[in-house]
Amino acid sequence: MKNVTLTINGKKITVPEHTTVFSAAEKAGISIPALCRHEDLEPKGACGMCIVKIEGQPGYKRSCVTAVEEGMEVLTSTAEIRDIRRGILELVLAAHPADCLQCIKHGKCELQTLAERFEIRDLRYDRYTRGLPVDRSSFGIVRDMNKCIGCGRCVQVCNEVQTVASIFFHGRGSNTIVSPAYGTTMGDSVCVNCGQCIVYCPVGALYEKEAIEEVWKAIDDPDKIVVTQIAPAVRVAIGEEFGLEPGELSIGKLYSALKALGIDVVFDTNFSADLTIVEEATEFLERLKESGPFPLITSCSPGWIKFGETFYPELLENVSSCKSPQQMLGALIKTHYAESRGLDRNKIVSLSIMPCTAKKFEAGRPEMRSSGARDVDYVLTTREIARMIRQVGIDFRNLPDGTPDPLLSRYSGAATIFGASGGVMEAALRTAYELATGKALEKVDFVDVRGMTGVKEAEIDVDGTPIKVAVTNGLANARKILDRVAEDKRRGRSSYHFIEIMACAGGCVGGGGQPIPNTLARRARRIEGLYREDRSLPLRKSHENPEIRALYAEFLGSPGSEKAHALLHTKYSPREQYQFSE
Repeated sequence: MKNVTLTINGKKITVPEHTTVFSAAEKAGISIPALCRHEDLEPKGACGMCIVKIEGQPGYKRSCVTAVEEGMEVLTSTAEIRDIRRGILELVLAAHPADCLQCIKHGKCELQTLAERFEIRDLRYDRYTRGLPVDRSSFGIVRDMNKCIGCGRCVQVCNEVQTVASIFFHGRGSNTIVSPAYGTTMGDSVCVNCGQCIVYCPVGALYEKEAIEEVWKAIDDPDKIVVTQIAPAVRVAIGEEFGLEPGELSIGKLYSALKALGIDVVFDTNFSADLTIVEEATEFLERLKESGPFPLITSCSPGWIKFGETFYPELLENVSSCKSPQQMLGALIKTHYAESRGLDRNKIVSLSIMPCTAKKFEAGRPEMRSSGARDVDYVLTTREIARMIRQVGIDFRNLPDGTPDPLLSRYSGAATIFGASGGVMEAALRTAYELATGKALEKVDFVDVRGMTGVKEAEIDVDGTPIKVAVTNGLANARKILDRVAEDKRRGRSSYHFIEIMACAGGCVGGGGQPIPNTLARRARRIEGLYREDRSLPLRKSHENPEIRALYAEFLGSPGSEKAHALLHTKYSPREQYQFSE
């Protein structure tokens, strides 16, 4: 690629052609302010904060959408530019609630950061409030358009990255808001609760629906037994909330923190990830024996499940009947655990700590009551549990490593990598190969299905039978595969045997409940942390987990048994794209 040399604030810099002025300035160590730009998204030039002066060109240019040219001379901070930027900020602030101390984004708000950078102490414009109702209709996401700054990031990620198209711009001028189509609420829209809009929102206009106070009440109630579980992806992200590096394994500290919060029993969702693999591998081998229907599509991601119910109902017979690890463990907590300890299940409060806002939606689904009651009572995101730890004043960084409680906690490396795109597929292949062939795998690493690439394909030889698999992350990428599967179905054929779909880019490590910033670069580092733990563990195959074997021997009988199906499996049904409330 051809290089271009330009001057920015008197400093010469050479960058590849087509680089934006904004990115060139970053390379030169010059920070240009912006509110709408995000490193993971295609720049739109919406906010105007990133204006620069280019010698010989009229007016000002938005640097995030202006490409460099040979010999270009750029000024990023003149008196006029600074005044224009201050004016833009003041206009935004004039329409923004001044409730920073009560805002969920306080301390992590990009508008707040810029206001401090420009030392905005007074406004030249009169304040006004919109007085719009806050939309709390969704299981996982709260929408407060009083705080929206019109950057468009949420619309962009929902429409272009996830292709759900749940939210759009409506209205004109100061009356512009972001909302679902036809005036519906988030709860009635096609929103899949993935929460990617939350992690890309620079302010507090979109955030997770909290359950912290309800959990505190349960912890403080002497008649309740609070039993918690922790998802695989949380262990390599929770530390970021306390100054640790992305990907640093902090699960031992989290075990200790949860006990310090007053939680009675701590289990690990990694255990039920192993259980999911044993059940799913059994299901896959049954389909292989019966020659279909193919492909089998994983069902661990609740965002993808709602997406599939809404946009691809004709493919629901291809979706694995296995519940997600969260829901499997929730069912076991209120049955096997309660029975083995002689406890009244009605006194148990089942709590899960998840990287995902869609898990809140999943826990509330009517299908998820196979224990005779709601299997998971409350879901907290990684961010929410971090808030609880801070409320109590626990020094997370210096906590000793604790251990989880026995019975439903031991796990293999295959379970840990569930949090990464390709991890479920790799874990399933490790077990399915050995169950199908009776032979030990010479090499347990299936590297072809790993990584952040949106669509990955591989062919695995299982004792002479070629198994074609695909892995996708991010719902726009899922569409590419699902469209092909739907076309194959119409033609009576199948291009794949097994498909893994994760709603969020990178997999669960990039879930809507993970620490912010939740950039693709950070997600990649979290994935590295999961694979490091996988390599370090003595067991790396789900079916070798002794607690899993004991569970079948003592309670479930065998993989795919009638009892296993009653507790650990479910079915999904088509959804209308819009359900209007009366």
